Amino acid sequence: MKVWIGYEPREKAAFAVAAKTAARYGCQVEPLYEDRLRKSGLLTRPMDTRGGMWDFNSSAPQATSFAVARFWVFLLTHSGWAMFVDCDVLFLADPHQLLDLCDESKAVMVVKHGAFKSGREIAHHDAKEVYLNTKTKMDNQPQTTYPRKLWSSVMLINADHSANQRLNLTTLNQWPGRDLHAFKWLADDEIGELPPEANWLVGIQPKPAAPMIAHYTLGTPDMVEDCEHADLWLAEREHV
Repeated sequence: MKVWIGYEPREKAAFAVAAKTAARYGCQVEPLYEDRLRKSGLLTRPMDTRGGMWDFNSSAPQATSFAVARFWVFLLTHSGWAMFVDCDVLFLADPHQLLDLCDESKAVMVVKHGAFKSGREIAHHDAKEVYLNTKTKMDNQPQTTYPRKLWSSVMLINADHSANQRLNLTTLNQWPGRDLHAFKWLADDEIGELPPEANWLVGIQPKPAAPMIAHYTLGTPDMVEDCEHADLWLAEREHV
């Protein structure tokens, strides 16, 4: 399985750990470079990089260079299933196991953090309020809120699903980032659900009994002090 990992120049160590631990399980690791998408002419969204990153189409700051670029993976994957992950993850189990959970009727499979069903919240955890009340995340980047936050941080993408053809360079380059993160091109029943172990939010959720992917969304141990479960990440960095 090809695993696309968002590349952020400020998080080289995090990317290296994510890539190393994905490759351990036989995954084909593919870095997602925002600057290469721009140089190729595929990504043309206007961006102000003076004093941080500001996405004009979203009228909002952008914490990482791949914050929106991740959705180009839907175009770059031509067939079958592929995975996208943020660079601040650590693979603790073989992600190929998740393919057994993939539903061909779904355009994408995600962990639905803070999901709403039948008008009531049935979060897998108590993360939503804690996370949204955090003003900053990794590297003191501003914390922004939007519907379905964090769903897109780990995605299994079904390139063969016709609904993903609704995404094109016009929508990718013009829609606000919050609409892309909310999967606005898909109907609710086209978004499948992965178990919470596939996107464990370190420092926000209790550690699951058998986590598959640890997501240090508040910052990896080399970026933040008193990082929970730092030992897991640091042990891998020692061997990078």
